[in-house]
This record gives sequence, structure tokens and C-alpha cells, in this order.
Amino acid sequence: MFHLNLFLMLSTAKLKIRPLPGIGEGTRLSESFMGYALDLIGRLRLSGHCRTAESYLTSLNSFMRFRENADVSWGEINTDLMSAYEHYLRREGICPNSSSYYLRNLRAIYNRGVESGLTVQNHPFRRVYTGIDKTVKRAVSLGVIRRIRALDLTSSPSADFARDIFLFSFYTRGMSFVDMAYLKKSDLKNGILTYRRHKTGQLLLIKWEKPMQEIVMKYDTSDTPYLLPVIRDMNADERRQYKNTAHLVNNKLRKLGRRLGLPTPLTCYVARHAWASIAWSKNVPLGTISEAMGHDSEKTTRIYLASLDTSAVDTANSRILKAL
Repeated sequence: MFHLNLFLMLSTAKLKIRPLPGIGEGTRLSESFMGYALDLIGRLRLSGHCRTAESYLTSLNSFMRFRENADVSWGEINTDLMSAYEHYLRREGICPNSSSYYLRNLRAIYNRGVESGLTVQNHPFRRVYTGIDKTVKRAVSLGVIRRIRALDLTSSPSADFARDIFLFSFYTRGMSFVDMAYLKKSDLKNGILTYRRHKTGQLLLIKWEKPMQEIVMKYDTSDTPYLLPVIRDMNADERRQYKNTAHLVNNKLRKLGRRLGLPTPLTCYVARHAWASIAWSKNVPLGTISEAMGHDSEKTTRIYLASLDTSAVDTANSRILKAL
């Protein structure tokens, strides 16, 4: 048994591959899929391919949670195991594009192992989805953001908290709920908020602004190291607290969305889409939006933006029709 986050304290300066618990001392790392993957991630980091290494590590962490940190031999990597992992991701509420992201990275690691002669190609990923779906339109306008901010929710603290989480995500360039949940007070230094995306491991820095501080100051988190009151009990399971709070927040947001008459369900994720859409409408360059959101490439951002705002296309079509 082992834990990736403890094992892989990777730095660009120095990295040592230690023996893995659960793998015999006489076992070479390359004889284990897990061992090979960790060794590969270390080599990628040392050679400067940090984004690829972080993507692989994020996917490997997810896969090992599914495996409950049990090691995996090359022979166990088959269609049945990958299908079971995909079903696990669905049960966890992971969206198809994120599931595909994890599976594509695992496939890349597997294919590198095949190229290195460590196993034969059995195409274990042929039954799972590894494509990219067009994202359903979820963005709201700046006007809607203002309406959400202006709501009087003094009679409902839980709804007020949900609204604050939504706004904090928007203020921080669409930060995901899981990243907000694990923000620590120590991440905020000299007016800069620094964190790593849970999904990709990418390091992001955000200038601390007054609206962010106003939300943080509303809540007492003196008994925790966390910046926001999502994980409150240090003696209880943190992941369970994060998931329960996410469910509560999204439930309250959906009710607020119905109250405002929004055509699509309001969730934390809408804040992320909204920030990207509004930035794009303000002529913010694609590369800047991609960097701000922590996307691994501008291609990802283009797919993201393609579904956010079709108003320009609709306007163009109206002009064409009027010219008939």
C-alpha cells in the first residue's frame, strides 16, 4: 500500500525514486504499471516536461483511489479493469470529458510501456470513452452575475453561503469547487493566492482582490488551516466533508437559479464557464484565458469557449437573413 501524494514530492531540482510499499524489494519498478508510471513521471519532470508529468500524476492519483492504492501489474491492465474504472468515475459524478482526460493519460502511460517493451499491446482502452464532448452551454452573462450578487439572502444563511462560494469562484477566474475547498490560509501571501489545480496539478497564481477578502472575512475558520469554511472538522474525513458541502452548495444554487428564472441549472461550474465567456466577450486573448483557467492547451480553451456564447453567430445569421 502506498499513497501517491506522499511518495511523489516531485521537484524540478531533485527527485529520488524510492522503493514502493507493496512491491517486493527484488521487484524492478518497470515490472509494475504503478512503479513504471511513477518513474516515468519523475523522468518527465526532470527533463522539463512538467505539464505532462502533472497531467499523468493527476490521472494516476484518480486511478489509484479507484484501486484503493493497490498496485497494478502490467497483466492486470485490460479492458475489464478499464471499464470498471470508467464506471467508478461515473459513480463519483465525474463528467465524461474529465473521465476521458484521465483515461487518455493512463493510455499514454500504457503505450509508453508498450514502446519500452515492458508489455504487449492488448488495447485495454478500446471499450472506454476517450473522446472530447462539446460542452453544454452553461455560461451566464455579467448581468446575471450582478443579479446573483444583489440577492437579499439574509434569511437563509445556507443559500448565502452557496452564493458566496459561487461568487468566490467567479472572482478567482472560475476556480473549481474542489480547489476552493482545499485552499489554505498559507496559500495567501503578499497579496497573491497560489494553488495547484486538483485536476491537472498546474500551479496558478491569482492577485488577491477586495471582493475575495470580503467573502473570506464573513466566515470563522480560526479552528482550521483552510481559507474557506468547506472542511470544518479536522478530525473527520475531509473528502466526505468536501463532497457533502459541494452537494449542499449546488442544491442551493439550483434553487437560486430557478428563483432568478435562469434557463439552465445554476451550479458552481457555471461560474467557471461565465468567467471564460465574459473574458472572451471583453476581447481577452485566448492564450490569456487559457492560462488563467489552468487549461493544458489553447485547444482545450477553444473547445470550452465553443459552447459558451453563440450570440455573435446568431447576430451574423440575423444580418444575413435581413439582407435577403
